[in-house]
Amino acid sequence: MNYKIVNGMITLGAETIIEEINFEIKEKDKIAIVGRNGSGKTTLLKAIVDNSMLEEGIGTEKFGVYKQGTPQIGYLKQIEFENSNCSMIEEILKVYKPITELEEKLKRLQKELETNQSDELIKDYTNSVDRLEQIGGYTYKKEYEIAIKKFGFSEEDKYKKINEFSGGQKTKIAFLKLLLSKPDILLLDEPTNHLDITAIEWLENYLKTYPNAVVIVSHDRMFLNKIVNKVYEIEYGNIKEYTGNYTEFEKQKRINYEKQLKDYEYQQEEIKRLQAIADRFRYKPTKAKMALSKLKQIERMNIIDEPNKYDLKTFHTNFNIEIESGKMVLTAKELQIGYNKPIQKISFELYKGQKLAVIGENGIGKSTLLKTLNGDIPKLGGEFEYGYHVKKGYFDQQMEFSNEGNTVFDEFYESFPNLTTTQIRTILGTFLFSGEDVFKKIKVLSGGEKGRLQLCKIFKKGPNLLLLDEPTNHMDIVGKESLENILSEYKGTMIFVSHDRYFVNKIADSLLIFKPGKVTYFKGTYEEYMHKKEDLDRQDVKLNLGNNELKEENTKTTSNKKENTYFINKEKNRTKNKITKLEKEIEEIEEKIKKTKQEMIQEEISTDYVKLKELQDKIQEMNEEIESKMIKWEELNNNLL
Repeated sequence: MNYKIVNGMITLGAETIIEEINFEIKEKDKIAIVGRNGSGKTTLLKAIVDNSMLEEGIGTEKFGVYKQGTPQIGYLKQIEFENSNCSMIEEILKVYKPITELEEKLKRLQKELETNQSDELIKDYTNSVDRLEQIGGYTYKKEYEIAIKKFGFSEEDKYKKINEFSGGQKTKIAFLKLLLSKPDILLLDEPTNHLDITAIEWLENYLKTYPNAVVIVSHDRMFLNKIVNKVYEIEYGNIKEYTGNYTEFEKQKRINYEKQLKDYEYQQEEIKRLQAIADRFRYKPTKAKMALSKLKQIERMNIIDEPNKYDLKTFHTNFNIEIESGKMVLTAKELQIGYNKPIQKISFELYKGQKLAVIGENGIGKSTLLKTLNGDIPKLGGEFEYGYHVKKGYFDQQMEFSNEGNTVFDEFYESFPNLTTTQIRTILGTFLFSGEDVFKKIKVLSGGEKGRLQLCKIFKKGPNLLLLDEPTNHMDIVGKESLENILSEYKGTMIFVSHDRYFVNKIADSLLIFKPGKVTYFKGTYEEYMHKKEDLDRQDVKLNLGNNELKEENTKTTSNKKENTYFINKEKNRTKNKITKLEKEIEEIEEKIKKTKQEMIQEEISTDYVKLKELQDKIQEMNEEIESKMIKWEELNNNLL
């Protein structure tokens, strides 16, 4: 199977979305399409399905869409069910119609064989059995049962009617059907949205072994890193291909940019030099021929374009804490949370500067914990207490505003009436609300814009404790990286809920892991937790923590401390080995610099300017390499403290 777009273009009205599309999908490719919000990623997915959206691009090649055979393309455009009165399991089984029909045929053949064992009937039965095996007839039940469970549905949910599910649940059911139908080309637009970590991890494993091609639009960097082998980036209306996962794409993009910029600057200097010679001698009869040759040299050059700078326009802020909190920020003892009845019992302590991530399945209390701590809903038992001088800032993932008729400016002014118009517009500008954007009404803002406005208000108040519920929802990758940088430098304390594992791993130094009926505290990063996850899960079974009683939690906490001590010591040894390796590498580079300097003072080289410059550049590169390694060496040593 092969699908190819050559020199295509997408326009909407008078606006050109992408001006030259050269895009190829090969069998079993796992492709990511990345770019800023509004760059045309979703539009490209739609054009892959509906080729009438494409027209001839600005390239020189002949425009065309080429397909090998008639590939089946799967794309979740809208939620449609033929009969919303049928059950969820009936809807899922429609995907397996060829298998279920063959199973029915085998039942009929078995019954017939009881009275008629003709060669023809036996042959038909044998062929049907072979065919059932070929199309997955012996594994499909396990496949859909696991998928249903991982997507957060219960055994009882399987028999509920489709019209009894919420809109979000219907979307997940339609998504499951799409995945299990296994089209030749599977197009996924932000597939991890509204999925919890358990479902995302299952989806990763499913897509990694998916037998056909997958094209993914996603802002989830860890998800892309684990699945894709090719990246297409849309930037400034152009699309460019990179080989490898998301991390490799970032690395290649940086290298390509730096090389093109260096080549461009060198060529511009050369053009300037040649032009200066031509201008100097073109009117001197004896030198005119030489001047003309310099101009011809310029004409024969393949002119290198100046590379576009990365599209890194995003929000930023200088986050100043208004007042420092005490050392103990928050204490929770057997805190029971929920609405009508307790769904979790939680005990933990939060210290100044700690960054605690709340992770786990959907619907088991993560957002409820933050709402309880913020005072939006009452606790149902136990207690929690804030420490000295704690000032909270709460980000609600629902992003509700008291008056959606307010403009952006009015919304901010109501919170900070003492600021001047200039001050307000300056602050809003740092969160990408510039010009007429400040007069947009809240009700017409996108999810991303509402999120930025909410963060802008929170950060301006200077809290020393942040309660953040899914703050990266609706953000593109550049926006997430900006928020990561802000929160990494934040000197206060944080509790945040997120399903973005890359974000969690970058920010959090400890975790609250929510599971049905229990909450586990883990001191360490998400990556460290994943290293120990199997051991911790086995501990959970051994200690029978299903009821989450505090006495049993204390037993588990003691056991966890022992495990964590072992893990920390192991990590320290790894860090020491890395430090030793770095020290050796730095010594080797310093020795190379020494030899290069000795080479420069040799008589035949000391008079060769070109060679001297080459060696000097080489020394400069080695010094920069040493500096980079020294920074890493210092970081590793700090980690040992």
